[in-house]
Amino acid sequence: MKKSMIAMSLMTSLFLVGCGEAEQQKPGAIAPKVVLQPVEVIEHQPSKAFVGRISALEDVDITAQVSGYLKERHFREGQIVEKGQLLYSIEPASYEAQVANAKAAVAQAQATLKHANNEFARAKTLLPKGSISRSEYDNRQAQQMGASAQLEAAKAQLKLAEVNLSYTQITAPFSGRIADSKVSTGDLVSPASGVLTTLVSLDPVHASFQLSERDRLEIGAENLQGDGQSSQQSVKVKVLLENSQVHPHIGQLDFIGNRIDVTTGTIAVRASVPNPEYTLLPGQHINVEISTVKTKPAFVIPRRAVQTDVGGDFVMVVTEGNIAERRDIELGVQTSDGIIVKTGLGENERVIVSGLQRVRNGMAVQYDSADAQEKAE
Repeated sequence: MKKSMIAMSLMTSLFLVGCGEAEQQKPGAIAPKVVLQPVEVIEHQPSKAFVGRISALEDVDITAQVSGYLKERHFREGQIVEKGQLLYSIEPASYEAQVANAKAAVAQAQATLKHANNEFARAKTLLPKGSISRSEYDNRQAQQMGASAQLEAAKAQLKLAEVNLSYTQITAPFSGRIADSKVSTGDLVSPASGVLTTLVSLDPVHASFQLSERDRLEIGAENLQGDGQSSQQSVKVKVLLENSQVHPHIGQLDFIGNRIDVTTGTIAVRASVPNPEYTLLPGQHINVEISTVKTKPAFVIPRRAVQTDVGGDFVMVVTEGNIAERRDIELGVQTSDGIIVKTGLGENERVIVSGLQRVRNGMAVQYDSADAQEKAE
């Protein structure tokens, strides 16, 4: 029983030492020598990275609006086409004939209306003299109104014929990259033929991603308008490719969803990103980094000063009397100046960056600055 109690007491002592309890130095022991570096304050742009996907602002299926034999294809598959550029020509002969026929019908209706107008004008002068009856006058007036309606109907048919003729020239509705053609010259195409080819816009493009409720609050998305108009002064969007290269153009948020998905706990967000070199393609996976435009002060320390145990991340600082003290910290992102510390450290404090293996919580230490050590080396 006594042996068991002694063993438990020994284990407890070892556990307390391992968990960072202050360790007493032996009288006369030489204090270990360490290297210190002060906590730096830098101006930092808080940022957050998300997984996203590229989509096109405009994505359309090109189809035929009229039936006919395909006369010619006017583009190379995969090329960049401009808005209004001719893509396909459908044999126009039958539609040109319909336009000519409709024009003749309009001319005939105009002649009929002119005759009816003259007859009605004559009737208006004869009626007061009693030369024609009231029924004859009404008949001529009805003929004039009928001729006018026939002219309007003929003009409508001409308009429809001209529209159908214009559909024989299929043009690009916007600028973008065109896909391969599903039809060949000589094929009979119609509205029922389906997609002839597809066209997507490439500059700019959309980068779509999801924000969690916490991330939404951290970047201040609740203060942005849903159409993203207010984001230009507060946040900017950087796109990182799968090979870790950074897209050279900065984007802007242009859409924020109006509800949080109860299944995923996220809200849909989208950014518009310039893409003049066509580096980004619809469907491409990317990483989206959101950062604030305004900088904020942040505490930075070297990464080598950070240690980790079961209690989390911590550093050793030197307090008054040259005593080493454990300080639990919460880490932020890694920057070129060092790693950001969110909580646990303050300005003008000094952390141990070298000699950590000989230091325990509560020990007295001797120290040099990091600059002095570099000069000595």
